[in-house]
Amino acid sequence: MTSVAKSEISADAVEAFERDGYVIFRNVLDQDLINEVNGHVEWLQACHPEVRPEQLGHVFVRNDPFWLRLVSDPSLLEIASLFVGPDLALFASHYISKPPYSGQPVLWHQDAAFWPLDPMNVVTLWLAVDHSTPQNGCVRVVPGSHLGPTAELRDNLDVESVLGKEIAVEVDESQAVDMVLAPGDVEVHHPNIVHGSTANTSPNRRCGLTIRYIPTSTRITDPEVPYPSAFHLQGSPGTNSYQPRPRYVEGRDFPFADSARWT
Repeated sequence: MTSVAKSEISADAVEAFERDGYVIFRNVLDQDLINEVNGHVEWLQACHPEVRPEQLGHVFVRNDPFWLRLVSDPSLLEIASLFVGPDLALFASHYISKPPYSGQPVLWHQDAAFWPLDPMNVVTLWLAVDHSTPQNGCVRVVPGSHLGPTAELRDNLDVESVLGKEIAVEVDESQAVDMVLAPGDVEVHHPNIVHGSTANTSPNRRCGLTIRYIPTSTRITDPEVPYPSAFHLQGSPGTNSYQPRPRYVEGRDFPFADSARWT
């Protein structure tokens, strides 16, 4: 691909994101890396059998060199920089792995309602680890809803769900669009877009990795400093304190092809 064509694709992606609140990039990561990601998910579940597979979240990132290698992948950083600039940090990352037949839904919500960020300048890259379809509980978004305000949240304990909360306004589900993705695809969405996903009642797992990138000018306001999953990834370090880069130790950490660079 020529640099001119690549520039045009980038401009089109940013335009779609600004208009709709989301955009999809296909075939971002190759199958060899996705195979390692699958192994990483299985390894994490074996390490934390007490944790539901939808809840393999940011508290596990700080001691995990493969996780940092993954979110630091140049292809992912290139996409994130289109939306929040070249000076990048990781705010949070979370595997939501819905097991067959029993995977929990994610109720309608806006990410911005949850996050301790000032300003709310952040972008989510949702990496498909499995095929993600309406049958196994793919992400659904309401296009254009990011242009509205951040609504309040309310508890919903009537259904077992990943977040336990939902947006406190009615959502017109007829406007929602299914994010049908193949392994290695990336869906990018705005912190204010209304989105969610249904339960997985199919025989197929639905696993995705959320990666929340911030420009280093965005301040993490949580009282825990440094934030458990705050890592400087690229460019100027900006205003936050960061976790030290974890070092790979054979026999302790998940083994991966590029581990020698993380020792």
